[in-house]
Amino acid sequence: MQIGSKFTIGVHIITAIDYFKDMGRVNSEFLAGSIGVNPVIVRTVISQLREAGLVKTQRGSSGAELAKPLNEITLYDIYKAVGSVDEKEGLFHFHEQPNPDCPVGRNIHSLLDDKLKAIQDAMEAEMKKYTVADLDAGLKEILKKEA
Repeated sequence: MQIGSKFTIGVHIITAIDYFKDMGRVNSEFLAGSIGVNPVIVRTVISQLREAGLVKTQRGSSGAELAKPLNEITLYDIYKAVGSVDEKEGLFHFHEQPNPDCPVGRNIHSLLDDKLKAIQDAMEAEMKKYTVADLDAGLKEILKKEA
């Protein structure tokens, strides 16, 4: 199981919006060039980030801006905004029809369900510890070394 790329695209978008905010318009075409994807994908993710209250956009070509300070946007916020996990099912998709006549098949849910939930909860708790401000500080450090 893998979290879709919309999560890392969302993180990239928010990081880039902040980094380039004073250098000109940060629109979907610009962001698509930075990310290396089609602008339609960027617009889809920006729409999700906007609905979650993380970014602001206006009709036209004015570009995007952050709706919150970097230190108030966690990786978990982005993960939830872009629908990285099905709310009902959770992170782990269980196979549909384990054989009820098999001792493993009939019991696999009871063996795994609480453990998989605990794993997801631990991952999400860890994501809540990191903000985009942490990434911004890391980027500044890397760029300082590159100079």
